[in-house]
Amino acid sequence: MALYTSHWYYLTVKKFVIGIDEAGRGPLAGPVSVGAVAVKKTIYNSRPKKEFKGIRDSKKLSEKEREKWFTKLKKFKDEKVINYAVSFSSAKVIDEKGIVFAIRRALARSLKKLNLRPGACEVLLDGSLYAPKEYKNQKTIIHGDDKIPLISSASIIAKVSRDRKMKRFAKKYPKYNFEKHKGYGTKAHYRAIKKHGLSEIHRRSFLKNS
Repeated sequence: MALYTSHWYYLTVKKFVIGIDEAGRGPLAGPVSVGAVAVKKTIYNSRPKKEFKGIRDSKKLSEKEREKWFTKLKKFKDEKVINYAVSFSSAKVIDEKGIVFAIRRALARSLKKLNLRPGACEVLLDGSLYAPKEYKNQKTIIHGDDKIPLISSASIIAKVSRDRKMKRFAKKYPKYNFEKHKGYGTKAHYRAIKKHGLSEIHRRSFLKNS
């Protein structure tokens, strides 16, 4: 059963479930990302659990495992079983507005990309995340990224997409080795900052003494 079979779905389908999670809240450099994964509730309730067996919070998977799941989720999207979206807020936005604002903005953008009526959606979010108030039917679940496969999927979409972006940044800013630490505060990263100063994608609000 496909999630989207034609344009009429927008008017006729009454209920979707959306899982949401973020990646990159804590790094010293780069954007924060928010992934949103949507599925028809009929599919959500009937899809064989074996297809998601082993899926977990992206932080508990190796990079190789995350890439494998990302490929599988993309296949599901191509087959119109699910839909997903990912959005970013830059280091500049984080510095100017704060990390909470940055996450909320990326989250709202991801939901908008899914193009679903808020009233037709049940939204499941990880940790301390909240959807915009027009999404009346929403639930924040502690450790949801490790309990709810749809949130785990969103976690993987957000993490892999952000990691790939950091690898692209590594080519532009080769002195910092972003491809290795993805902007997190490793010893090697701090040494690079001390030696070369801050790049355009460093979060200055996270590095006030650097």
